[in-house]
Amino acid sequence: QVQLVESGGGLVQAGDSLRLSCAVSGTFAHYSMGWFRQAPGKEREFVAAINLSGAGTSYADSVKGRCTITRDNDKNMAYLEMNDLKPADTAVYHCAAFSGGWSGIGVPTEPDEYDYWGQGNQVTVSS
Repeated sequence: QVQLVESGGGLVQAGDSLRLSCAVSGTFAHYSMGWFRQAPGKEREFVAAINLSGAGTSYADSVKGRCTITRDNDKNMAYLEMNDLKPADTAVYHCAAFSGGWSGIGVPTEPDEYDYWGQGNQVTVSS
């Protein structure tokens, strides 16, 4: 069983930066990772994904250029660095694990493609 625990959220001001962390139990190297977010009254949406090796990444247009997803396979950790935060980034952020790898056009961006989820971490950006 794989367990994911997020940390690093909080209340920040517009323009600030934040790094979310995701600690993963289990065989981390077998899982591609993703970050999703869900704002009140909205569906869960894709933010970023990283493949098994970390060489492949993909971002939603809404965060491209402002976010960086990374992973540390030695520490079983995934990260989402967010810069120039905007009030529209306010949401509960979830990390998720996808069993297997991907490359090229096969980026898993739908929530139901992922096998395991963290409990979520609130990020609130004030204007």
